[in-house]
Amino acid sequence: MRSLSSLSIQPVKTIRALFQDVSAVLELHSGTNLLYILGAQLGKNFINVWEMQRKDQLQQKIVCPGIVTCLTASPNGLYLVAGIAEAIYFWEVSTGNLLAILNRGKENLALVWSLASVVQLDLSLTPEPRHDLCRHSLPITDIHCGLMGPQSRVATASLDQTVKLWELSSGEMLLSVLFDVGIMSVTLDPCEYYHLFCGGSDGGIFQVSLCSQTFQSDNKGNQVFKGHSLQGKLVTCLSVSMDGTLLLSGSHEETIRLWDIQSKQSIRSINHKGPVTNALIIPAPANMFLPDSRPGIPLPRFSRHLNPLEQGEGTETGGVCLRLAPHTQEPQWWLSKCVFGNGENTKVRVSELEEEERTLKKVNKDLYDFSTLLLTKPS
Repeated sequence: MRSLSSLSIQPVKTIRALFQDVSAVLELHSGTNLLYILGAQLGKNFINVWEMQRKDQLQQKIVCPGIVTCLTASPNGLYLVAGIAEAIYFWEVSTGNLLAILNRGKENLALVWSLASVVQLDLSLTPEPRHDLCRHSLPITDIHCGLMGPQSRVATASLDQTVKLWELSSGEMLLSVLFDVGIMSVTLDPCEYYHLFCGGSDGGIFQVSLCSQTFQSDNKGNQVFKGHSLQGKLVTCLSVSMDGTLLLSGSHEETIRLWDIQSKQSIRSINHKGPVTNALIIPAPANMFLPDSRPGIPLPRFSRHLNPLEQGEGTETGGVCLRLAPHTQEPQWWLSKCVFGNGENTKVRVSELEEEERTLKKVNKDLYDFSTLLLTKPS
């Protein structure tokens, strides 16, 4: 089972994991097509939603119970995660259900949860982190998790002027690098093996070789990537292309820069009208340049409560939720009574699904008994 890695500080500033991170903006996918872009405005308690092909028209506003400080989605678009005040909210995209609220209330920690413990049927159980990454002495400013599943490496940056590298499966620290300034952003090369890139609070970008555990600098001993202002302008975000040749950086000097990693040269600069809070390199979706492309599935209304029906909330789309039952000795699917809409047709549909489930269980048992009898029959 894959793990979900998240960060809990006061307040939550970043969430990264086996999710593609976009602290202020994120993308939701359906198969290979990018459908929606979501953005959390600084200091506001709502999330704006745009369709990919209708960027000039706001499609929806998701009202949250507090100020949204960070935002991300799983690569397959199944889950949406947001840092709100001191807690982490975890939604299921297809239904809009709020599945969990994670809150440990401790500073300077990076916490790793098992996804199975977060997506559970019993809401009375509080998911416990699998690992507490607790070697930082000041608040964590950024966290990057690779795409290798349970074998991923995790990099954390902190105001204590260190960057630490962790093994996700065991929670063990592999490396700690001390800098002269606080580190505001961090990322790894796609292989998670060769290089570590760190953005400083003074506008500098450092490159660390993981093989030799040394800094890479020019002949004069300066930082590798020079271009952002070195007058206290934070480097807020870093992202490496999947082929490992390009580095993208964003800064409070209101620019993003694209770098050639091998030559260490800035090959493009884009100006913004305000500080850049996040930037990410992603594969271009197949329908990105098709003007007539539209999402095939509407985005549901997102709940602000763990029990939306008890709080008077509901969703406009009908459906039922199938989840794996917790604490069972054998795989068994429970049909959740989380029905969206109170119409008679919906109740009939639930009954039909329950009857179909019982029929499938009987067929499966008969097939198993027949196979066992056939295999154990003396020749």
